[in-house]
Amino acid sequence: GHMWELYAMWGWFAAFYMAVLTGSGSAEAGRGAAFATFAVIGIGAAGCVAGGVLGDRWGRTRTTAASLAVSGACALSLGWLVGAAPLLVLAIGLVWGFAVVADSAQFSTMVTEVADQRYVGTALTLQLAIGFTLTVATLWLVPLVRDAAGWGWAFVLLAPGPAAGLVAMLRLKASPEARAIAGGRG
Repeated sequence: GHMWELYAMWGWFAAFYMAVLTGSGSAEAGRGAAFATFAVIGIGAAGCVAGGVLGDRWGRTRTTAASLAVSGACALSLGWLVGAAPLLVLAIGLVWGFAVVADSAQFSTMVTEVADQRYVGTALTLQLAIGFTLTVATLWLVPLVRDAAGWGWAFVLLAPGPAAGLVAMLRLKASPEARAIAGGRG
């Protein structure tokens, strides 16, 4: 679910924010969109650090579920704000950029903790291969949906990924396998 959303958000935020800035009458829409996109992607570094710290202290499934919930909420809402104040849109974009990757390392770490140790490399390879394959679909679909129905629906298209991931994390947290995650914190 995480990969369904991640690269499409990164890949299409610049075009989206350029539409926001153009709609607000900005004379430097291209430049402003480039800097905003750099910030939205760059803040993910802080999200990764926070996700790692929280995953170790609070539990990986709980941390991942929270990150997916915030990220999914951003996917559901941001595209509808194309005509809103650019600073408001950027603020939500920064929240999304933080949350969209805060769970990333948690998935791989959980695989190493739960998978049969003889097959950890294979499990990680399969996880990443499926994830990157999913990104092809959303990177291709976002502009088609945007052209047909607007930015709101284009970003809503990304929300099923975090929703599916959230359900999976809650199920994992309730499973016996959760005892093997984050020193028993799940």
